[in-house]
Order: sequence, then C-alpha cells, then structure tokens
Amino acid sequence: MSPLIAVAGRTAVAGRVSRDAVAFAGRRYMDSVLRGGGEPVVVSPQHITHEVAVDLVGRFDGLLLMGGPDVDPELYGQEPHSTTYGVDRFQDDFEIGLLRAALELGVPVLAVCRGIQLVNVAMGGTLIQHIDESGGPQHRPTAFPAGAEFAVHDVTISEGSKVHKALGTTTITGSSFHHQGLDKLGDGLIAVGWSSDGLVEAVEHVERWLLGVQWHPEDTAHEDPPHQSLYSAFVRAASAFNQQSRRA
Repeated sequence: MSPLIAVAGRTAVAGRVSRDAVAFAGRRYMDSVLRGGGEPVVVSPQHITHEVAVDLVGRFDGLLLMGGPDVDPELYGQEPHSTTYGVDRFQDDFEIGLLRAALELGVPVLAVCRGIQLVNVAMGGTLIQHIDESGGPQHRPTAFPAGAEFAVHDVTISEGSKVHKALGTTTITGSSFHHQGLDKLGDGLIAVGWSSDGLVEAVEHVERWLLGVQWHPEDTAHEDPPHQSLYSAFVRAASAFNQQSRRA
C-alpha cells in the first residue's frame, strides 16, 4: 500500500476553467511523489487549530511543503522589504499548523523553497528578505518572479547528512527560483547544504525526519536521478512511518 503524502495546497483565483477559486498543488511535486511510490493528496488551505491539525496530519504518512510566495515577515519580527511579495498570512498559519502537528506526531516532512523558509520561521529562525547576488551565483531568473523558468547553480552537501544520503551525492546542480534565504536558523535545525556564496541551501532536523532544500528538485526529477532520489527517500521515510504506526 502506497504511503499517503499530505501536500499543503494553495489557493488560486477563479478563471475561465473554474468559476470558483481552486485549491491546488504543483504537478511536478505530485509527479515526483508518485514516481517515488507515494500517493499525494492535496490538503485544502483552511483555518486550523492545533487539535484539528494533529487529527488531520495523523491520517497521513508524510507532509510536503511546496514553494510559493514570501512568508509574512511579521512572523519573524521584521517589516516587509520593498521586494517582498505575495504575503498570505492565512496560508502561512495553515502550513505552520500542519508542520507543528507533523513534528509532534513524528510524520516525515519534506520542505521545498518557500517550504524551507517557512519551516525555519516556524521554529524561531529568521530570513534574509532579499539576497544580494552581486558577485555570487544567480538564485532567481531575470525579472523574478516572471522571466525564465529558473536559474541554475551548484550546491555543496555535508557528507554523512540525511540530505546527502537521500540525494546520494555531496554536490548537486539545482534549479533555483527565490529571492529570500535563511538567516538565523530555527531551533533544532542544522545547515547541511550551501551555495558558493555561503547561503544555506539545505537543512535537516536533529531529531525528526525533516529535510528542507532551497532549490527545486522536482523541476528536473523526471530526468535527474539524484533529485528524484530526494523525493523517493521522503516516500520511503513515510512508508517506514506507516509501518511503525501500524505496529504501535
């Protein structure tokens, strides 16, 4: 039986196809989970208490936090930078609620791009609201958030880390689409991946199966085995959690 992966959904406005707003998850995320042997399920954004979140997340074997717009800087005690965009406190609170429930239950978590930033903030960390790219690698395409599909740069992974074991390599070239980054790390998180300018590109939790990456492995997972390996490792962790839960 495939492990069930909760994908924290987002909301999009009505259009020509749908007359009502839609809750969705990116197809590349879903396909990467499917290729890894998991069954992704979109969880619609909603007001959520901790009790409800624990009950909801407890029905799943893994939690996936996708990329997206910026996290509300008020959550880490800052005023918005002039480049901060797409802030949605309702979405932030929803995803943080799911994350905290997953950590309490021991449900494996994979967090991508905005997801790694949200995890860091939820655990008491802070963000760099706009990265200075002068003389360093390009973290976003020209005319972000429009323009080319993504930028590309190398990431160095700490040998022996969970992320290293998941990827199967200590160096990887990732697709990048972000203008913010991790600053002070949240409680329980350790940095295990960096770009050449020193920006943190990967973290993991010291106790739980929680991995976060700043780049987008799902963009190239269909043709790049190490990137798919990250999603496959996540699904394996979810499957192990499922089996452990059944024995409990």
